[in-house]
Amino acid sequence: MSYLEHFGLTEEPFSNAPVSRFYFESPQHQQALVRLTHAVSRMRGLSVLVGDIGAGKTTLARRLLDALPEEEYEAALFVIIHSGVTASWLLRRIALQLGVENPAQEKLALLSQLYQRLMQIHEQGRKAVVLIDEAQMLETRELMEEFRGLLNLEVPERKLISFVFFGLPDIERNLRLDPPLAQRVALRYKLEPFTEDSTEAYVKHRLRLAGCPKMPFSPEAILAVHQQSGGSPRVINTLCDNALFEAFLGAQTSVDAPRIEEIARNLAFGSAEASNGNGAPVPAPAGNVDLSEVDRYLESLKS
Repeated sequence: MSYLEHFGLTEEPFSNAPVSRFYFESPQHQQALVRLTHAVSRMRGLSVLVGDIGAGKTTLARRLLDALPEEEYEAALFVIIHSGVTASWLLRRIALQLGVENPAQEKLALLSQLYQRLMQIHEQGRKAVVLIDEAQMLETRELMEEFRGLLNLEVPERKLISFVFFGLPDIERNLRLDPPLAQRVALRYKLEPFTEDSTEAYVKHRLRLAGCPKMPFSPEAILAVHQQSGGSPRVINTLCDNALFEAFLGAQTSVDAPRIEEIARNLAFGSAEASNGNGAPVPAPAGNVDLSEVDRYLESLKS
């Protein structure tokens, strides 16, 4: 038996993978989505959404992408995975994402191709929108200048391209590398940590979508989840996933506050002492463990 079967779940409720089906529209996520959608629909230019680690920025970026109808938008989302990206790489990537075939190596030729493609999209009655996740990785003035240059591509009634940056608050420092670009920010929005009510609603939402027939977390456990996570969706997922697994190992069908608190101590978020040498936390078992269930679980992993 797996822990999913133990709790009557059809799938993992607290995976940290950005699964669109599990999107939780908290009041602030709803407000952010409404504002960002308005900004791109009006082709305002540059919008910025910031939040701390694990606040749900990537999930929101994917939600926004999914919400933009293909018949109205030529939209793309890409993730900056390294701070060493160059302006030429950036321009070529944007061109490819927007449908430029065989982007030129030479910058002026590439800009000409991109302008022609943006005009084509405009003449089709559509809007070009590029969403950039982990935008805090764009750390050079040269990159900021390229964005300013692209935002200067416009027709009399509107800009030809809009950008939305998603990332850590460091984005603000990067924008200041090019003050004229910082002045072009049409919308700023910050995702704050969940409130206690939002944490409870979030946990129940994910359990419901995963098919859970009965709420396994006591009210005190939910409060502990909120307190120990600081309202961070990613940490909430980690705590709840570990709590369900540990309860399964202990042949229990409910999770109480002491279990959440013990798991939080064992995970030691941000503490090197509790890592495995690769930065991954190593949780210790919480409570009494049914070793026969452990053996059966390990055997199931081999099959």
